[in-house]
Amino acid sequence: MLDPTRGGLNDLRMTQPFALTILVLPGSSLMTVASVAEPWRALNRVSPGIRADWRIVTPDGAPALLSNGLPMPAQGALGPEAAGDLLIVVAGFDALDHASRPVLASLRRALPRFAAVAGIESGAWVLGALGALDGRQATAHWEDLEDFAARHPNADVRADRWVTCGRVMTAGGASPAFDLMLHLIRTRWGEAVALDVASVFVYDESRSASEPQPLVSMGRLEAREPRLAAAVRAMERSIDRPLSTQALARRAGVSVRRLETMFRAALGTSPGAYYTGLRLLAARRLVADTALPLGEVAVRTGFGSLSAFSRAFRRETGMTARDARAAARLARAGGPAEDRAGVRPAAAPAPG
Repeated sequence: MLDPTRGGLNDLRMTQPFALTILVLPGSSLMTVASVAEPWRALNRVSPGIRADWRIVTPDGAPALLSNGLPMPAQGALGPEAAGDLLIVVAGFDALDHASRPVLASLRRALPRFAAVAGIESGAWVLGALGALDGRQATAHWEDLEDFAARHPNADVRADRWVTCGRVMTAGGASPAFDLMLHLIRTRWGEAVALDVASVFVYDESRSASEPQPLVSMGRLEAREPRLAAAVRAMERSIDRPLSTQALARRAGVSVRRLETMFRAALGTSPGAYYTGLRLLAARRLVADTALPLGEVAVRTGFGSLSAFSRAFRRETGMTARDARAAARLARAGGPAEDRAGVRPAAAPAPG
């Protein structure tokens, strides 16, 4: 296990090349894997010589089936010889199923041989299962934060995009992972090199590590109409206890009429309808990707009763919540997961 008394990232070995091992578990997102690996490829492209030596491994050396159904080839398995500067664990759907006892045992043996370790998306759950997050700050994908915090009471769980704490790093998803890789490059080789790497991808790194993970990516709309964005962010923070349109308007600093006009012009709907859709989007993810009782899903998404939730869910999706959950389980068992590059580990199994 990593020694918690040792220093932070600046104390890592300045080896040349910098040695990384990327462990990809089945169910990971292709975008997340690329966000972790591609900055290091670009570093070697824009720099003289080879500054990073990175390799992708899987638990058994066989290709890992990603969440979109594509196989990710590996350069080998996480074997007993694995060692280096940084071990990165990338995981997605059903992370704790794929991180079986043999996999965890291999990781437990490998951790002391790496100067640092990172858990990306559901990789944070894997590090938590190893006890590597105890007494540390950490994050996970925003969909999982509540359950992640409950599962890891000894960790200081943050809603940040990515977190570094000593020699342990965690990131909430693909974009935060890319930013974390740029941070590591900047720490070792300076701002100019990090900018060169970002420029390869025409990427403007505009978010800090400590910014909260948004439920809705507003993109350019946030810059064009910050008042509307403020209302949406207020909705995000109150999924379980919906605010009135009047309260949302106050948060945005506009009148109710102006808020309604802004929503219609920018999003083609009313604030109330958008809010309901946002809550149902959260509900669909909880239904499809967790074993939470449907009554608990209703409470977490701000519906006054299970019957009200069931009616709204069926009206929105054309199926019952139970049918949607069964369909999601069937999709995960027999094919790629549907329309989501996010995560939901098998971390909160149904009772019994």
